[in-house]
Amino acid sequence: MSQLDASIQELLSIEGATGAALVDISSGMALASGGSPGFDLTVAAAGNSNVVRAKLKTMADLDVKGNIEDIMITLSSQYHLINVLNTSETSGLFVYLVLERNTANLALARHKLNAIASRISL
Repeated sequence: MSQLDASIQELLSIEGATGAALVDISSGMALASGGSPGFDLTVAAAGNSNVVRAKLKTMADLDVKGNIEDIMITLSSQYHLINVLNTSETSGLFVYLVLERNTANLALARHKLNAIASRISL
């Protein structure tokens, strides 16, 4: 199993997780993915790359300094977490995690996501 696949499996072990992907911001392509969130994860990964690119553009337009750490989208039955990787080795990538809202502990999931994301390398 590759290191990326192992990271996806670790993300999916978070309570309430139903899908996870490591995504290239520029292309929207999922480098690794797994789970069954009830929708096409590759389409969601590409769509969420648009969200990240739009936020980066807005930050540039406003001359806001700093890096995006994460973006959270709350739906009636799910949480969608986007964790932007900012190390020199992983710059340009983000982790996308889908959680079932009724079974996930959001605070704990974010904590575990940050820990896992910090160990991802290519």
